Amino acid sequence: MNYQVPPQSNLHQLPPQQVAFHRTELSVILSLYGRFVAAGEWRDYGISCLREVAVFSVFRRTAENPLYRIEKRPRLRDKQGMYAVVGMDGQIMRRGHDLRTVLRVLERKLIRAVE
Repeated sequence: MNYQVPPQSNLHQLPPQQVAFHRTELSVILSLYGRFVAAGEWRDYGISCLREVAVFSVFRRTAENPLYRIEKRPRLRDKQGMYAVVGMDGQIMRRGHDLRTVLRVLERKLIRAVE
């Protein structure tokens, strides 16, 4: 079996093998995650890097379905925005171009009235 390597000039044009979160994106997500862990709401997370989407899943307990999924879909960059927060039932809670703005939908759940 012969494997041909593409010419050097075309290497930068090949699509990535998988989508992943960048370090700055992960720091924003993990900052929010840490605040929810401190509040006792979330206990575990999982990261999946697939061909078309990167997913950060948040769990209340390890053996459950995720409470929320934070998704990055670069193909939707020019349309609806590549970031989305998806609820447990699969409903998209918020979608947009800026990760911090999209995550505000979850930050509202962290604010509670003090008695």
